[in-house]
Amino acid sequence: MQRVGMQPPDTRRSPLTGRDRSATVARSQRGGDLRRLLAVAHQTAESEQFLEAVRSAADRGGAEVVLLVPATPVRHLASWTRGESRAVAKERAESARRLLEAAGVLVVEARIGDADPYQAIIEALTIDSFDEVIVSTFPPGVSRWLGADLINRLGRSTDVQVTHVVSH
Repeated sequence: MQRVGMQPPDTRRSPLTGRDRSATVARSQRGGDLRRLLAVAHQTAESEQFLEAVRSAADRGGAEVVLLVPATPVRHLASWTRGESRAVAKERAESARRLLEAAGVLVVEARIGDADPYQAIIEALTIDSFDEVIVSTFPPGVSRWLGADLINRLGRSTDVQVTHVVSH
């Protein structure tokens, strides 16, 4: 796992850096001692590596998890529509949620996000407050998300800790 943008939680004012702060919206203060994790994956959402990374992060001091599955295009189909991409993402989210809950993880929500994973994550960070973002990708050379420099872009545009999990 690779951790990017590690900041102590008490020093953050906004999860987005100065360049992107204008995109933030008002957030209500959340109560309780649970950390909030944003767990992001699509094709790797059911992988052992992703499930273990989320479970392990949630076990560290207790956390609630929001699962985000971007509705990335379904490239293995001869043709696809936005609706098909969202349907596939919804199935992945429901399956991963069941697996995480079976492992004892408190999943408070499973969301379908924008087709662009960067945009989906930034949108989630402008709506809610999170202590950590866990992103699962395929290995370099295979992952389209890494080809789009997702992890580095997130590290440059957010002060929230980003953990990268390579899944197979």
